[in-house]
Amino acid sequence: MSRAAVHGASTVIERRRRHTLFFLEWAAGQRPVHLDTDIDMTRIQEHRAAARDRGLRYSYVTYLLHAAGRALDRHPEANAVMSPGWPGRLRAPKIVRFREVTAKLALDRRVEGERTVLSALVPNLEKAGLREIQQQVDRYRGQDAAELPEFKGVRMLGRLPLPLARTAFGAALRDPRTRPGIFGSVSVSSLGHSAVDGFHSAGGTAVTLCAGRIVQRAVVRADGSIAAAPVMRLGLTFDHRVIDGGIAADLLTDLHHTMEAFDDGSRAQVPGPDARGADRDHGTRRGLEHSPR
Repeated sequence: MSRAAVHGASTVIERRRRHTLFFLEWAAGQRPVHLDTDIDMTRIQEHRAAARDRGLRYSYVTYLLHAAGRALDRHPEANAVMSPGWPGRLRAPKIVRFREVTAKLALDRRVEGERTVLSALVPNLEKAGLREIQQQVDRYRGQDAAELPEFKGVRMLGRLPLPLARTAFGAALRDPRTRPGIFGSVSVSSLGHSAVDGFHSAGGTAVTLCAGRIVQRAVVRADGSIAAAPVMRLGLTFDHRVIDGGIAADLLTDLHHTMEAFDDGSRAQVPGPDARGADRDHGTRRGLEHSPR
């Protein structure tokens, strides 16, 4: 292969990844701390199977988004972002909290033949039902998802000259009040479709949720008995500049209980730590369908 051919291929790949590179530059100021927990997915799998019998299909990521919206609504201090005055540090940093919960869902998609990460926004999670969330997730599943109007900005960054593209990216993030329309107020990623038990990433928001695969593991029930159950590891990365460990731990505990005692009511009461589904042996199912960064 000639030197010119190699140079041309490198240019194409770099343009497809510009939005990721610009994001990483911007997010480098985060101070990430990582937590994780194992979630018994028995109740969610039961609900999912019952829905399928009625002709409805819900992704595991939809259940996570549903629970995240409710939990963050109960912990509004974590539904926030730090505005560090990027680019440069001429402005004092500040924390901006949001009333609505908007997820930035990381997707593994192809843009003009090249595999890359696209971030899809799923808004109003504090009140959206499962079916509404699933409809939004399905919108980003198609082969032509990269051509949707939501990703117009990503396509534009790949076409602009590099200095102008970086300037445009920074200008879009200058006002933290508009940040949910770009990066959401909580980041959600998954590698549950692969042989990954757990992982952590930092998505630019105060909280990033990272879901691994669902596998059969031994769990101890409230009565002391041991049984096999479908378990998913959920990681939570928080920006220590925005919230402290106690708040992050409370949020992860809330998510843990909400998912283990799943109820699709929009204001379900948070159950206690011993609340679990029926003691049954469920087959292992695939994890969340969307690959994150």
